[in-house]
Amino acid sequence: MKRAKKQERQDRILAELRLSAAIRIPELAESFRVSTETIRRDLEEMAEDGLILRTYGGAVVSQLGVEPGWMERDNLMVAERERIGALAAQFVRPREIVMIDAGSTTLHLARRLAVADREVTVVTNCYAVAMALGTNPRIAIHVCPGRHDPQEGGVTGTETVEFINRFHVDRAFIGASGLTLEGAHEANAAAAAVKRAMLRRAETPMLLLDHGKFDRKSFEVVCPLKDLRHLVCDRVPNGDLGTALARAKVQVHLASAVTL
Repeated sequence: MKRAKKQERQDRILAELRLSAAIRIPELAESFRVSTETIRRDLEEMAEDGLILRTYGGAVVSQLGVEPGWMERDNLMVAERERIGALAAQFVRPREIVMIDAGSTTLHLARRLAVADREVTVVTNCYAVAMALGTNPRIAIHVCPGRHDPQEGGVTGTETVEFINRFHVDRAFIGASGLTLEGAHEANAAAAAVKRAMLRRAETPMLLLDHGKFDRKSFEVVCPLKDLRHLVCDRVPNGDLGTALARAKVQVHLASAVTL
């Protein structure tokens, strides 16, 4: 079999991903008779174009309104998300009350808070976040009721939002499917409603996001940029997005220099 040219190869990779949802680098390299480094470069280019989402050792297809499950997302941008979580944890002061959204990046935040010597109170809609925090007896945890969504790894729905509306907290940490000039985006409408409720109840709203989600649209806009106040990320948002964040007075905190 002749080696495919780059564009042809990338078109075929996208076609295979749409059929199989996820695929590994060694399998692709063998299929196209090229090196794993060639495939990695292909996947990086396709991810930058918003066609796919990179995972540890492979990729999944990116579709508007569709996002991989939270356990699959936990394999995306692992080092970057760990740094984002570590930096975000530094903002939490002793005896603060915080809300933590369901998600893979927010789970890294929870793991960091669990090992910190701080007495805090946490409201979360995520079982994995609650379990991570539960290893520290100094953290008081309130878990939201609601309908469990295995795709999100947490609970959503009317009960969840009503529970969140009972509290007033110092800060809320949310994740998102993407960030554009319009604001934070979310693929799951029920999850978007929970994020909005958390942002409304917090003195300091904070978005945790890796650079792979810059300029990525999704099904629903959670909130405009001005409602975010703080963005914790691993790269400086450039171009129009960076300008819009500055205009909306969103403080950008870079996690790239955080030592793990």
